Amino acid sequence: MPLPQRRQVEWRLVQARMKLNMGRLLAIDGLNIVRRVYEASPEPDSPEKADIALRHALSSFRTLVNDHEPTHVLPAFDFGGHTWRHDLFGGYREGRAPMPSPLRDALPAFYEKLHGFGMHVVSVPEVEADDVIGTVVLRWLAEGRGEATVATTDKDLHCLIAQGARVWDHFKSEWHDHAWVEKKWGVPPDQLPDLLALMGDVTDSIPGVSKVGVKTAAKLLRTYGNLDAIMAGAGILKDTLGETLRKEREMLYLSRQLVALKTDVRVGVSWNMLAWSH
Repeated sequence: MPLPQRRQVEWRLVQARMKLNMGRLLAIDGLNIVRRVYEASPEPDSPEKADIALRHALSSFRTLVNDHEPTHVLPAFDFGGHTWRHDLFGGYREGRAPMPSPLRDALPAFYEKLHGFGMHVVSVPEVEADDVIGTVVLRWLAEGRGEATVATTDKDLHCLIAQGARVWDHFKSEWHDHAWVEKKWGVPPDQLPDLLALMGDVTDSIPGVSKVGVKTAAKLLRTYGNLDAIMAGAGILKDTLGETLRKEREMLYLSRQLVALKTDVRVGVSWNMLAWSH
């Protein structure tokens, strides 16, 4: 075999070996799964309902690791209570119903079961699970450790697709990629935070801009590209939309801060602690 051809074959073999040795991170948005399973039952809140829901949720976690065969698993949960977003905006999440007490009371035992299953639950005060997932996933990708999959239906985490992560909807058993995001919201993943800032988020009581919905927000971003360019253009818009944008400029930029993932969280775990060996 000629030398150049042999070197090409050897390089392909090296690449194949590298691919085999690459890691696979599975980041699980814990309460996204637990709350959806719990709320799927029409039964009134009770310890029994919580017990049944958490048994189903545990089965979901098992299914995720069995199907995705990760080398590392991050089960991230909201710590609860006050967060850095409340410091920015006192009305943050004020319209959201609190977690039912039977479910909240049952969570510590559920964490113990996950620990017994070989998972290291991560829950950090003052931040949300989204922030923990964003921090860990971006660090994993920046270090070139391999694939990163986020198991969630939370729209806020779909911006990670722009950085190379993959999003898996456990409930519909489907991948969400660039094309899925564009079809769903009319913008690519990297523009999702700007879109959410413009349209607001009723779930988290994030105001956004008055009377700007997903279609108007997507149209603005397709036309101008980002919030700064939109606001520069708003100065010459003579219609009601231009007036509203100028009037609510501060709230728009506050909303942008609120929807952004905090990606410098001190998570307090090593890759070894997240390693999955089952």
